[in-house]
Amino acid sequence: MPTPKKGPRLASSPAHERLMLANMATSLFANGHIKTTLPKAKRLRPLAERLITFAKRGDLHSRRRVMRVIRNKSIVHKLFTEIAEEMEQREGGYTRIIRIAPRKGDAAPQAIIELVTEPVSPKQAIVKEAEAAAKTAADADAQVVDAAADAARAEGAAADATEQAVEANEAGTDTAAADEAAVELNKVAEEADAAEQTAEESADVADEAAAAEK
Repeated sequence: MPTPKKGPRLASSPAHERLMLANMATSLFANGHIKTTLPKAKRLRPLAERLITFAKRGDLHSRRRVMRVIRNKSIVHKLFTEIAEEMEQREGGYTRIIRIAPRKGDAAPQAIIELVTEPVSPKQAIVKEAEAAAKTAADADAQVVDAAADAARAEGAAADATEQAVEANEAGTDTAAADEAAVELNKVAEEADAAEQTAEESADVADEAAAAEK
């Protein structure tokens, strides 16, 4: 019989061990906590957290992966709807192990493994919001710079088109060139107005991001 890859064997065979861990995970998700021996709690923890990670993804493939371990559909539904929503702000550490007094009789070390349902620290939430606001402000500043550059290019093109139109009118010999220069002037003026409007909108976004960061 092959030996387990790491840790002590918890049952008579690998198949029995998988079924036992699956039943323990089902009880953990159903009740929120279970009391067991310390080696079993340590072996259950990575399995339970992996199943919660699948539940947070929420797609059909992840649901099928969870159903390979947990056969109770009502528990799977609770895992994907309630527990995954509670763990949405966490990036790991979905369970905790609390050691308790040894078991009477054989003095086996016991522990309680439970789901961490407390909200994420407010300080961490504020830090994440500040980082998101700073990133938004940086993007808005970049948009303002790009819009200003576009407006400057449009103004230069408008000046060139105006000069061409004046020269054509003074010459009085090429009416088609004058008309083309006038059309180009109108087009460039519209582009300049659009670029100026974009710059104003980007500046408003940057102001809102800076206010949110404060």
